[in-house]
Amino acid sequence: MTFESFKWINETGAVYADGVLKIMAPDNSDYFNSPMKENGALPAPVANATLFYTELTGDFIFKAKVSLQFRNTFDASALLIYENENIWAKLALENSDLPCRKPAVVSVVTRRISDDCNGPVIDGNSVWLRIARADDCFAFHYSLDGVEYNMVRLFTFPVGKTVKVGFEAQAPMGEGGERCFEDIVIENRRPLDLRAGI
Repeated sequence: MTFESFKWINETGAVYADGVLKIMAPDNSDYFNSPMKENGALPAPVANATLFYTELTGDFIFKAKVSLQFRNTFDASALLIYENENIWAKLALENSDLPCRKPAVVSVVTRRISDDCNGPVIDGNSVWLRIARADDCFAFHYSLDGVEYNMVRLFTFPVGKTVKVGFEAQAPMGEGGERCFEDIVIENRRPLDLRAGI
């Protein structure tokens, strides 16, 4: 895997060795456009997490195994598609705020305002994530073994033919830390079955 085409939003630096891309999440960092009003108005978007991205044109499949050592709530390693501050979506392994206090596959789709969806609970600190695009439709998937994937959500999204796609590292509630990405695959092709992501 080479990263010559990759660029940064909120650069923190990356190290790639032995097939693992390591990115530092800044302290108190996130991408989230809260749907909850404060004093009668929506708060400004939070967009200070680091994103290491490339630009993909047309249909694609983008997947990686993500992992991290959890410290605080909402610590996450994520795959993210990004048009601008108000149009983006991420699929993450996140230290969720679920009552079980376990990590979960979490997805957020932002069309000016973010939704926030806690998905399957994960035992451990790693999971495979996948984003697939066909025209204006996107699918998010996760896998426990890198072979059999399950759909998290299917949605349409108002992005251009070319979109930023990459690795997001966040630590919304405090101390940052290392986020890891491996088994990275980027394919510029149309999925045969978008719901299956293949």
